[in-house]
Amino acid sequence: MRKKINCLLITLMMSAALTACGSTNNNTKTDTTQTESVKELTADDTDNNVSDEDITEAAASTDNTDDITTANVSSDGMIDASDMFTERDLEQSADLSEAVYYTLADGEDITITEAGVYVINGDASDVTIYVTAGDDDKVQLVLNGAVITNEDMPAIYVENADKVFVTTADGSDNTLTVSGAFTEDEDLNADAVIYAKDDLVLNGLGTLNIVSTDKGVMCKDGIKVTGGIITVECVGSALYAKDEIEIADVSLIVTACSDGIHAEDSDDDTNGYVYICGGTFDINATDDAIHATTIVQIDGGDFTIAAAEGIEGSYIQINDGTMCIEASDDGINAANKSSAYSATFEMNGGLVTIVMAQGDTDGIDSNGDIYVNGGTIDITGQSTFDYDGTAVYNGGTIIENGEETNSITNQLMGGDLGQGGGFGGDLGEDFGGNGGRP
Repeated sequence: MRKKINCLLITLMMSAALTACGSTNNNTKTDTTQTESVKELTADDTDNNVSDEDITEAAASTDNTDDITTANVSSDGMIDASDMFTERDLEQSADLSEAVYYTLADGEDITITEAGVYVINGDASDVTIYVTAGDDDKVQLVLNGAVITNEDMPAIYVENADKVFVTTADGSDNTLTVSGAFTEDEDLNADAVIYAKDDLVLNGLGTLNIVSTDKGVMCKDGIKVTGGIITVECVGSALYAKDEIEIADVSLIVTACSDGIHAEDSDDDTNGYVYICGGTFDINATDDAIHATTIVQIDGGDFTIAAAEGIEGSYIQINDGTMCIEASDDGINAANKSSAYSATFEMNGGLVTIVMAQGDTDGIDSNGDIYVNGGTIDITGQSTFDYDGTAVYNGGTIIENGEETNSITNQLMGGDLGQGGGFGGDLGEDFGGNGGRP
C-alpha cells in the first residue's frame, strides 16, 4: 500500500506539468558510441491513410483529442504515427444505415462472409461469431450488449478479411468468456476469446469484458486500439499480436494475466513492436506488463503497473506520459531480443516512477546502452540502473531513492560502477568515467 501511495503522490505532483499524449519525438541522444540506429517502422494500412491534420480532426469525435498523437519520424527512424491510424480506426461509432442485426441464441453460430456492419446483441452460450470474408473486405462487429459464454471455442474467430473492427456501442456492456480449455484442432488452433488471423481494430464507446483460460485477444497480424473500456482477466496475455500493437486511446484494465500487452513473432525476431500514444492502463501481470521483441515506444498515456517486469523490449523509448511501475524483477528491461536492434533504453520526456522489490532487481536494466535526455525518472530500490554498454545523461531529472542526481550509476558486483557512481565507495570516476566499464 505504501508503494502505491508513493507512486500516486508523485504522479499528482507532476500531472500539472505533463500531458498524457501528443508529444513530438525529438530523439535527442547525442552520444556517438551507439553503433546501430533504430530502423524506421511505418504502418502499411492503405485504408484511407490520412494526414496529421486529418488524424486530429477525426479524433475530435472521441472528446479526447489530447490523447491522439501525430508523432514525426525521427532522424534515426523510430515509429511514425502520422499515418498509423485511419479515419475509420479513430471513429468510435459505426455507420448503422445499412447494418445487419443479429440476436445471439444458444448454440447458434454466426458466420459473416462479406464486408459490412453487423450489430450483435443478446446473451447466449456455445456461440462463435465467424468472419470468413474476402481478402479486401472490411467487417465491423458492433457489440451492443452482447454476452457470450463458451467452454472451449473463441467468442469471435476471424478466419479471413482485410480488417475487422470490434466496436462497442455507446454505453453498452459486453462480456465474452471462455471458461474451459480451448479445443485443439489442426485447422482451428485458436487460444483466445477473440482470435484473428488478419488485422484487428478494437474501439468504441462502451465496455468490453474478456475472461479467458488462455489469451484474451490474439492476432496473427496487427492490433490497433483506439477507444473504449477493455477489461481482461486471463491466464495468458491480455493482448497478443505477432506483428504490432498500436494504441491511440483506451481504458485498459488487466487482471492477473501473464503479460498485459505482448507483440512477438516467434519465427522472425525483427517483428513485434508496441506503440502507445494515449489512454489509461491499469495492468497487473505475473510476467511482463508490456513486452515487445523489437521496439516499445511510449508517446503518451497514464500507466499503473504491477508486474514481474514493467516493460521489456529491445529498444525502449519513452517520450511522454506518466508511468508508475511496481516490479519484482526489473522495472524496465532493454534486452537483446532482436537481431535488428541493439538493446537500448532512451528517455526523452514524461514521468517514470519505479518502485522495486528487494533482492536482485533493477529499476532500469539495459543489456546495451542508456540515454536520458529529458523527463523525470524516479526509482526506489537497491539497484536503480544496470547496463552493459554506456550510459549518457543529456538532461532531465533523475531521482534515486529520494535523492536528485545528474548521474546514471551502474550496479555491478554489489556496488555502483558508472558515471558519477562508486564501487563500494567513490571509485566510479576512477573506474568507469562517463558510464563506462574499467
